[in-house]
Amino acid sequence: MNRSLLLDQLKEEKTWDFIIVGGGATGLGAAVDAASRGYSAILFEQSDLAKGTSSRSTKLVHGGVRYMAQGDLALVREACYERGLLLKNAPHLSKNQTFVIPNYSFFDNILYTIGLKFYDMLAGKLSLGRSKFIGKKKTIEYLPTIRQQGLRGGVVYQDGQFDDARLAVNLAQTAIEQGACVLNYCRVVNLQKQNKKVCGVKVKDQETNIEYSVKGKAVINATGVFVDDLLLMDKPEARKLVKPSQGIHLVMDRSFLDSEHALMIPKTSDGRVLFAVPWHDKLVTGTTDTVRDHIELEPHALEQEINFILNTAANYLTRKPTRADVLSVFAGLRPLAAPQTEGKSTKEISRNHKIIVSKSNLVTITGGKWTTYRRMAQDVVDRAIAQVHLHYKPCVTKTLKIHGYRDGVNMHDHLYVYGSDIESVQELMNESPEFKEKISTKYDFTKAEVVWAVRKEFARNIDDVLARRCRLLFLDAHEAIKAAPVVAQVLARELGRDEAWIQQQMSEFTTMAKGYILN
Repeated sequence: MNRSLLLDQLKEEKTWDFIIVGGGATGLGAAVDAASRGYSAILFEQSDLAKGTSSRSTKLVHGGVRYMAQGDLALVREACYERGLLLKNAPHLSKNQTFVIPNYSFFDNILYTIGLKFYDMLAGKLSLGRSKFIGKKKTIEYLPTIRQQGLRGGVVYQDGQFDDARLAVNLAQTAIEQGACVLNYCRVVNLQKQNKKVCGVKVKDQETNIEYSVKGKAVINATGVFVDDLLLMDKPEARKLVKPSQGIHLVMDRSFLDSEHALMIPKTSDGRVLFAVPWHDKLVTGTTDTVRDHIELEPHALEQEINFILNTAANYLTRKPTRADVLSVFAGLRPLAAPQTEGKSTKEISRNHKIIVSKSNLVTITGGKWTTYRRMAQDVVDRAIAQVHLHYKPCVTKTLKIHGYRDGVNMHDHLYVYGSDIESVQELMNESPEFKEKISTKYDFTKAEVVWAVRKEFARNIDDVLARRCRLLFLDAHEAIKAAPVVAQVLARELGRDEAWIQQQMSEFTTMAKGYILN
């Protein structure tokens, strides 16, 4: 995991089987897939791993109840199957989560009971448990803070829940263990061609501004909402492939739901579903579906989105959340395939992934969702193998254990996300009394975890640590800003940075983190 040793591989005169551009769910999945088959693979990410969409999900590994309502049964079946595989291969980061749909009409009780029985059936052998109808009394028992007036009962069903950015880190570690090279903060600035076919990339190390030429037989564009940037490098007149859709989430205190069970509201005013899901002892509520024209690494929630979630939650909870109750707000952009028909809303666009092969052999994948990342990776690697005529080696990721694999972790201990690395993190804490010190007075994250993030998890700055390794920015933005000076000092010592770097980091992180706070 040593960055300088990984960068040394760029100086070697070699031709990689796969160059993968994009360090989100799909790109990391492709790196794991290709490397575990025995191919040489290198991945470049312009920022941090999962910095964009892949760290900003609803934290669900789900078949997609809404997609079933839209008639996309093939996607639901595939997602339910992949959900089961992920829970088997990364049990330290994913778990079975009980969801409750409260119903305020007898018709809805019948409708959702029948619908979710069908949902169970589509999951087949990898079903997480049977759905069932429950009466009013039991619904209140499951969700003590639910609005009781007019309540007619509820439906209970099972889906999965996980930590998205932590899984991304573990996938990067898995890829390297399988022989891949993974580099964050390395931006692809151009494609290299020979006889009009892509044969490599030019990449710039964002920390040193040094450029490298890297040769590859197959180049995969897995850059999420940024796929059009690479397509335009390949063909300046290319039609835009992605229509970004923004989804936001509000994080509140767990007491608003006061339950181990999650709430699912199947019909909202904008036609979406709304979730309220317990996560790291907080409550994540979302999401929205808003078309955006501009693609950003740090998108911001719109006022109408914030109000929509607060108002919808207030209709169902006895304690109505206000802006002052929001600990963090985060926004993400979905890389949806641009609709061919004008006026089609983003919630109607299929969440199926699409693979496009350019005349230059550039292989681009877009669409999809975290739940199906493994299958997306398998499909895009298979397509690239065929396109550049590599010797075929079969996919092995269905049963590949992801780094950190450990069954039966204690999810009430905040260290559970480290899985099989827990003892190593604890040993690091014992190396020095300072390493046991907390970075926050309100949360259990320690300095040892910052050191671990740098040495073993590719972290390069405050944002990497507090947003995607410890997740504090997503849990409590005010507290993340308070923790930033301590984190900066530890990082500077580990990375050999000076006081000027610390001050710049503090300024950049504070400015960015304020976007997660509702004024």
